[in-house]
Amino acid sequence: MSQFSVITQSIVTINVTSSANSFGTERRFQKDLSVADLKNKLELLTGSQAANMKLELYSKDNKLLSKIDNDEVMFGSYPVDDGCRLHVVDSTIKLGEFEDLSKVEKFEMKEDDYAKRTDSVRAFKERNKMGRFAEMDPEEQKRKEEEKKEKELQQKTKAETMKVGDRCEVKVVGQPAKRGTVKYVGLTEFQTGYWIGVQFDEPLGKNDGSVKGKKYFECPDKYGAFIRPENVEVGDYPEEDLGFSDEDEI
Repeated sequence: MSQFSVITQSIVTINVTSSANSFGTERRFQKDLSVADLKNKLELLTGSQAANMKLELYSKDNKLLSKIDNDEVMFGSYPVDDGCRLHVVDSTIKLGEFEDLSKVEKFEMKEDDYAKRTDSVRAFKERNKMGRFAEMDPEEQKRKEEEKKEKELQQKTKAETMKVGDRCEVKVVGQPAKRGTVKYVGLTEFQTGYWIGVQFDEPLGKNDGSVKGKKYFECPDKYGAFIRPENVEVGDYPEEDLGFSDEDEI
């Protein structure tokens, strides 16, 4: 076997890229590392098996310097320097194969099982009275409960002023006013409190009167929405004239 000597610095910082993925990483390697051992380290970075690797060394300005094809020599026997790029070619792996998360089996735990664990973040917060598990001052807790009841009462009172068939206008902060017809008034299964189901005059809604598989009222898709009572006003709100003349109608 030929003998080589490394006369430059013993450690080199290079960029490692691979034909198996679309990203690279910066790594430091010893120059007296054999190419065979280098490939073994590259397995963890690229997902390729050492036996399937073909290595290419590029300069800082992306010019091919050399193919690294002798497993028995030292890495430093090739013209490698700081800033070079080592590219791993593996024809057995498709580009992006290890980046497709849809192929990864996801682990899911039931809420009851998670609540029983003593080594979870939730358990840690419970033990240390942090976040939503923090002990609230009794007076503060009472005030919040009263505020919640007051808000629910206001919603109920406002909802009782509306009935199915009323014309209405919906005003939500940050959105333009939208007109429609009240199609549902009352409680729902998808969230607590009172809701007003509205069929808009235009397809500006989010559903067809259904939420989570339950039908609350009938309307075309994208015309229906559920709005909190405080954001709905009933009254004389005729359909807006969109500005079409008879000549524009067909």
